[in-house]
Amino acid sequence: MKRLVQLLVAVITVGMVSACAWAQEASSGSLVSEQAAPAVPHVRALPGIRVIPKSSLAVTPPAGHKFAAHTNVQFVIPGGFTPQEAPPFTGYGYETPASLACVYGLVTTVSGCNPNSTTNTPTGGSQSIAIVDAFDDPEAEGDLAWFSLQFGLPLKTSQIQVVWANPITASCYYGGVPIDETGGWELEESLDIEWAHAMAPGATIYLVEACSNYDSDLQQAVLVANNLVQCGKTEINATSGALGKCPTGSTGKGEVSMSWGGDEFVGENGATSCATLDDSCFTAANVVYFASSGDSPGVIWPGTSKNVVSAGGLTTRRNPTSFNLLGTTGWTEAGGGQSAIEARPSYQSSISSIVGSFRGTPDLSFDANPDTGVWVYDTFPMDLYEFYQWWVVGGTSVSAPSLAGIVNRAGAFAASSNAELTTIYTNKAVTADFTDITSGYCGPYAGFSGATGWDYCTGVGADKGYAGK
Repeated sequence: MKRLVQLLVAVITVGMVSACAWAQEASSGSLVSEQAAPAVPHVRALPGIRVIPKSSLAVTPPAGHKFAAHTNVQFVIPGGFTPQEAPPFTGYGYETPASLACVYGLVTTVSGCNPNSTTNTPTGGSQSIAIVDAFDDPEAEGDLAWFSLQFGLPLKTSQIQVVWANPITASCYYGGVPIDETGGWELEESLDIEWAHAMAPGATIYLVEACSNYDSDLQQAVLVANNLVQCGKTEINATSGALGKCPTGSTGKGEVSMSWGGDEFVGENGATSCATLDDSCFTAANVVYFASSGDSPGVIWPGTSKNVVSAGGLTTRRNPTSFNLLGTTGWTEAGGGQSAIEARPSYQSSISSIVGSFRGTPDLSFDANPDTGVWVYDTFPMDLYEFYQWWVVGGTSVSAPSLAGIVNRAGAFAASSNAELTTIYTNKAVTADFTDITSGYCGPYAGFSGATGWDYCTGVGADKGYAGK
């Protein structure tokens, strides 16, 4: 309830600020209209700064753990950028919900899909998307409200719920889920909920926060996410952490998005009914799972799991002067390759000549290059960047929640990730459903390249519309 009140206050506050600004301009005698407002000058020739937060660095599992996750998020501080300014504005060509909806054919397209002028945002979406992350973002709901208002996305207070996955008796629970003081995981959480909502504004978003980025806490968070999507409400005992059964007649369906990942490990392909964190955690009925493919050459788990849609990275190329779309290529730093542990799943039989006997990633890709990044609103202080609120964000952490939102909006609600992936691979050559990305390099020593058909850089390519998914 406290979080919902905070969200409502954020929405009211935005309206009050807008009203005050209107009153001030009107009282000064100026004509208050978009046409009459003077253009704001921006510096766009200065070089930007690429930042990889501490949360996105590889983590060595501590004693007693087999897996530790890192985020897959990077951000860019453009030259001449003023952190208080709200996007989009003349001088920058970074992506908005409307511009990428145009690029991927989710709305009626316009020439150039220019982020400074394209305003037609996605609509629809239903059921739920659960976002699994580590640590707590205390401003998550308010930031989502501000993001939604900025880009004209509808949002009801009931559409966003933050759920703490670990019971109050957990060793890492000190009156609340710990905060990542560097701000990296908080930026990850804002990115995840905002872009899942941007692509499926009608779906309910659950942000499931684990106490830590270690396997035991993430396992609990995945179980809670499964429960939320299937039941449509929280069925967890706050003291014991035990998950209840869904009420009779529950018809919950949806997606689970995991933008984090880490090194593959022995036993990841186990079948323990999610007694420990492994592939078996991603098998709940009527749930489709998405995981980032990584932001460096090679593969990460759970992106290599046969039970998830591996979300890869693209570069959205734009004219540096007009910001109109030039095309889409693979992202040099996107993760992808052959798993060392996971056997090739049945849905990849058609690409066995490429992947051999092991699982290949990614499956489907989305804009992830920070240099062509997306706008994210996050007010939690970031190391060395305490005064920024609007961020230009990239990494395959953008891909997983965005693709989860697109598949949610498509509305087929497959019975499993395997069923969803079978549909994707069956339709991979259908040009009305996917855009084959044939250019760009990635992988170790940039040894992989975009190619006709499936490839290690982009999988089947980029989404096109809502069919075939």
